[in-house]
Amino acid sequence: MPTVVLIGTLDTKGREYEFLRDRVREHGVDVLLVDAGIVGEPLAVPDVTREEVATTVGADVQALAEAGDRGAAVETMSRGAAEVLKRLHAEGRCDGVLGLGGSGGSALVTYAMRQLPVGVPKLMVSTVASGDTRPYVGAVDIAMMYSVVDIAGINSVSAKILTNAAGAIAGMAQGTVPPLPGGKPLVGATMFGVTTPCVTRARERLEELGYEVLVFHATGTGGQSMEALARGGFLTALLDSTTTELADEVGGGVLSAGPDRLEAAGELGIPQVVSLGALDMVNFGPLDSVPERHRERNLYVHNPTITLMRTTPEECAVLGELIARKLNAATGPTALFVPLKGVSMIAVEGQVFHDPAADEALFSALREHLDPKVETHWLELDINDERFALAMADRLHELYTDWRGS
Repeated sequence: MPTVVLIGTLDTKGREYEFLRDRVREHGVDVLLVDAGIVGEPLAVPDVTREEVATTVGADVQALAEAGDRGAAVETMSRGAAEVLKRLHAEGRCDGVLGLGGSGGSALVTYAMRQLPVGVPKLMVSTVASGDTRPYVGAVDIAMMYSVVDIAGINSVSAKILTNAAGAIAGMAQGTVPPLPGGKPLVGATMFGVTTPCVTRARERLEELGYEVLVFHATGTGGQSMEALARGGFLTALLDSTTTELADEVGGGVLSAGPDRLEAAGELGIPQVVSLGALDMVNFGPLDSVPERHRERNLYVHNPTITLMRTTPEECAVLGELIARKLNAATGPTALFVPLKGVSMIAVEGQVFHDPAADEALFSALREHLDPKVETHWLELDINDERFALAMADRLHELYTDWRGS
């Protein structure tokens, strides 16, 4: 029988969790209730107590309560809950996770959820699910359901919402993945609208060579998701052609994947082919969302909701040094492909982001800081030239073949 883990603060949401536990059990699914509360007495009897949760990270519940620091308590119990979830999953007693909460409860429960592998069902019923959910979902497969009303008692609305959530998690926990053809090696690839021709042709070539290619939209969470899957052992190689998320990290845009982007493959030692796709741009929202200090920059309204800002020579020099440092640290087969005629479809000659000075700053920084051991291909092509795409795909195939046989 599948087991669903319910995790939350039973001092404030105990009655709601009791109701939820009963609804999940009605679907023939076993339930384990984990208490991550701190202050008041639990309003439901847990299967895993708050004391057990705190102990997993060397903490004491009473000391946390007496300190009166809610933020520190939530952070500690988040880590403890994560350890409990990982243990239950390793023991085969976690086929799905469900939580309820406001902003604090959602932060606590989703932190724990994010420590589980992709594919384990994760559902969060939350008062904040209709806003920006990126801090809660991160780069994993958490589903968030808006609670509509506050999670404060069982009423005609909340009863329906929680019953739906129970049915959803029970169904997910009981689902089975059908056999898929294959055993093909999985390759992760990064793409943006302005690098689509390149990645499409490279993907087609890799599929011809016997790979299954997962394409990730390089929107911050896309890069994070790809690298999370690599760290989880799902991906065996990366075609990281579109590293634009680094430009947002350096330029203060809205699509950064964080400072650790472009490090997973190198740390894991798996083959990677990297390029400079869309490093000509930093992303913002609508035009009026661009910070005032950037209003005189080269801006391009991509659509009513996205404004692109051309990276400067100074920013490109920083990007070149940053990429060199990350690739220098790689422990596995690595090749960098440099498109000397344009890093995106709007950076080629005649287009709005064509800027030879900025491009040269990027290339010069790479030449200066790349370790000679890093295999580098300087091609007099733009990134969307079919020859460039095929060269990257074929080289990744060679690297993977040699790596697998070693």
